[in-house]
Amino acid sequence: MSREFSKIKESLASWSEIRQLLRGGEAGQLVPVVIPKDRRGFAWVTLLLLAVYLAGTALLAGGTFSALAAVGAVLSLLAALVWLWRRAIIEIEEGTTGVRSRWGAIVGTLPPGRHYLWLPWDRVDAVVDTSTEIPYSAPIAACPTAENVPLKSIEFFLKFRIIDPVAFVRTIGAGNFDLVLSSAVQDAIRQRSRLVHTERAYDLRGSDVGDMQELLTRQLGRYGVRITGANIPDVQLPDQYQQHLATREKVAKELSAFEREWELTRKRRIDTLLMEIERAKKTRDARIVEVRAAANTARKDVARMLEEHETEAQRVRWEIEAKGRAQLTSAENEAKGLRRLADAYRDNRAVLQYELARRRLDVGAKLAEQAPRPVVVRTDGASGDSSALSTMLLAQILPQLGRGNGQVKPAVEPN
Repeated sequence: MSREFSKIKESLASWSEIRQLLRGGEAGQLVPVVIPKDRRGFAWVTLLLLAVYLAGTALLAGGTFSALAAVGAVLSLLAALVWLWRRAIIEIEEGTTGVRSRWGAIVGTLPPGRHYLWLPWDRVDAVVDTSTEIPYSAPIAACPTAENVPLKSIEFFLKFRIIDPVAFVRTIGAGNFDLVLSSAVQDAIRQRSRLVHTERAYDLRGSDVGDMQELLTRQLGRYGVRITGANIPDVQLPDQYQQHLATREKVAKELSAFEREWELTRKRRIDTLLMEIERAKKTRDARIVEVRAAANTARKDVARMLEEHETEAQRVRWEIEAKGRAQLTSAENEAKGLRRLADAYRDNRAVLQYELARRRLDVGAKLAEQAPRPVVVRTDGASGDSSALSTMLLAQILPQLGRGNGQVKPAVEPN
C-alpha cells in the first residue's frame, strides 16, 4: 500500500520545543501530548547558601571586609530570588492545556497563560493540545464484502480532538491511544464493508459514515476524546475484480454505443414517419379546406333560397295581415257606428220618457187643482149641535174657501 496508518505518540522536550512538536509533529508522527522537561534546578540554593555565608562573615568580621561581605550577601540573595522567580514561571501556549501534578499525583489543569510554580514538587507533567482537530488516516487492507470478496483497501479518514486532557493522560496516553484508535477504526471499517456488495463497493466513497463516527465517539469518549469528522475518501477493488469490472464496463460501453446507434436509427425512422404523417396531414387539410369551401357555398345558396322564400312568405303574410286589418277596421268602424246609433236611440228614448213623465205630472197637477174636494164634517151627536141650519151654512162656505187658495183644507170635525 502506498499510504500507512497515521502514528500518534507523545514526546519529551524542553519548553521551547513544545510549540513545534504540537503543531508540526515529529518525523511524520502526530504529537498531541508533550512531556516538558523540568528546567527548575537547585542552583539557586547554592546562591542562597553563599548569601547566608557572606551574611555570617559580615556579622563576625569588622571594618571594610564586613561591608563587602554584607554587599555580597545581599547580591547573592537577590540573585537566588531572581533565579527562583525565573525558574518558577510556566507559560502555557494558547490552545493547549497543562496537566499539573504534585508529588506525582495529578491535581488539576493549567489554562493558557503565565503561571508560577514555586514549590519544586509542584510541576507540569504534560502539555496537551485541546483545540486542534487532529487528522488521522487509516488505510485498511483486505476488507471482505458481503460476498466475502476481500477489497484491496479502504482508506478511512477522521478528525478527533482531546476534550479532557486529564482523562487522556491518566487513562491511556498517546502511544496506547494510537493502538486503540487503529483497532477501533479497523473494526468499524470491516463491519461497514461486510454490509456492502462488491459491485457497489465504490459507493463507499464519500458515503455517509455518521453511524461509524457515533460508534467511535462512544468507544473513545472514555479517554476524553471526541471524533469531530469522518469520511471514506478512497476504495480500491482487487485486481481481478477490477479486470472483471473493466470487462463489464467495456460491455456496458458497447451496449451503450449500440443503444445510441439504435436510438439514432429509431429517431430517423420516427422522423420519416413524422414527415409522412405531416404530408398526409397537409393533404387532409387541403381536402378539408375544399370540402369546407363547397359546404360554405352550399350553405350560402341554401341561405339565399331560404331568404327569398322567407321574403315571399313575409310579403304574403303582410298582404294577408293588411287585408285582415282593413276588414277588421271596417268591421270595428261599423260596430262603433251601430253602437253609437244604439246609444243615440237609448238616449232619445230616455229623453222622451222623461218628457212624457214630466207632462203627465203637469196634467195631473192641473187636474188635481180643478177636481172637487170632498169635505167631511163630523158632528158629535152627544153635543146636540147638529141642526140643519149649520149644515147648510157649511155647504155654502166651503166651495168659496176652496176656490180662494186652491188648497185642501182639513175637514172640520164637530165635537
